[in-house]
Amino acid sequence: MPFTPEMAERRFGYGLSPQIVPPSSVAQMLSGLQGADVMAQAYPIPGFRHIQDQIVYVRRFSRFARKNPETEAGQAAEQKAKRARRALFHDRQRWTVAALQRRIDTPHTFRERLIAFWADHFTARGKSGLLRAAAPAYLEEALRPHVSGKFADLLRACVTHPLMLHYLDQNTSAGPNSRAAQRPDRQRGLNENLAREVLELHTLEVGGPYTQNDVHELAKLLTGLAGTRDYSFKFRRNMAEPGAETVLGRSYGGPPGLAPIHAVLADLALHPATAAHIARKLAVHFVSDTPPPDLIEDLQETYLGSGGDLMTCYAALLHHPASWTMNAPNIRPPDEFVGAALRAMAVKPETLQALRPAQIRRLLLTPMRLMGQAWQQPAGPVGWPEDDGAWITPQGIAARLDWAVNAPAQLRPDLPDPRNFVHDALGPNPPADVVFAASAAETRGDAIGLVLCAPAFQRR
Repeated sequence: MPFTPEMAERRFGYGLSPQIVPPSSVAQMLSGLQGADVMAQAYPIPGFRHIQDQIVYVRRFSRFARKNPETEAGQAAEQKAKRARRALFHDRQRWTVAALQRRIDTPHTFRERLIAFWADHFTARGKSGLLRAAAPAYLEEALRPHVSGKFADLLRACVTHPLMLHYLDQNTSAGPNSRAAQRPDRQRGLNENLAREVLELHTLEVGGPYTQNDVHELAKLLTGLAGTRDYSFKFRRNMAEPGAETVLGRSYGGPPGLAPIHAVLADLALHPATAAHIARKLAVHFVSDTPPPDLIEDLQETYLGSGGDLMTCYAALLHHPASWTMNAPNIRPPDEFVGAALRAMAVKPETLQALRPAQIRRLLLTPMRLMGQAWQQPAGPVGWPEDDGAWITPQGIAARLDWAVNAPAQLRPDLPDPRNFVHDALGPNPPADVVFAASAAETRGDAIGLVLCAPAFQRR
């Protein structure tokens, strides 16, 4: 089967939309990855500075309230801190709406899918306090600008971002011979979390060509990567291990600083094992849980030959025959399913933006969690699973069915005619049984739900 616009949107994007013309060629899909990020401009999400400012604000008023608990001013300060905390988490819900609206309105859905793919690869979450609202800001400034560049630049931006340093406990990691570790009043030691995940998840893969000693040496090399009290990035020389460290047989020395850290990340980005890891992940995510070996080999060779240029790898992926001949083997994960459904229904910006926080939770966040995928909250650094078995569970399928039947009417009160919607959602040649079911349903809501629950929509 050659390229088709319908498959391009279904497999590499967020599905068809009745109001957006799908791409007519691979070249058009690739061109959509370059140029201005129009969806980020249309539905803005602030960067990490916004989170930092809120942390400073809340700490200031909370500190004053703790010192003056019985005074009117202290009680007023506590109320200001509470309102600021509540406002930030309401902001995060609005950023969820913005991210979904990008998926609904974009003419370049491959771009949005790639952002979701790399967000999973470089999973980072806030573990406490206001940082629990920081994931959207991290994606916006560390990941989104680099999604079409060099993998080395993406790796460096994500690994050194304050949220990643917080998530993997790098902020307290001190070299055994650093000044910070030698102070009698400080209990700081080496933390290997970041080093291990860089090797196991971000570059070489679990079982790659490294040893525990490489993890230990890389952990010492990464010491100094830390942040200030408001989580601004800062290289702390007093925590950095002095001297050279040897990772995968290469020595990285010189005075403690960012230069040797950038050097080791650049080398890891271009390692053949990294190329194999990235090639397989791209093939599994976009084509099949069991992709053809020649597709992986093609992507691996392209990655190495281009120096880790992601645009070149995407081109190789889209030009490979397997990308268009595999017969919809992968099921859409919950967040992708919801995004595709909203896009197929052409839910309007004013509708989503008018939702109150409780409605956002009830109509979007809670259903995705019940389907098995809490929005931007994977259980660990490994991210979300790719295999269909993670999503095809009794609870997950029941939650999909419940959402598909009940949520559309609340998100688009003027539900589309099912006779048109079946083509809007599934393309010009939908399965005959789905067409019949949509036309025979007792209510318009039931008909829309049947289309959204059909295997032809659930799989890509």
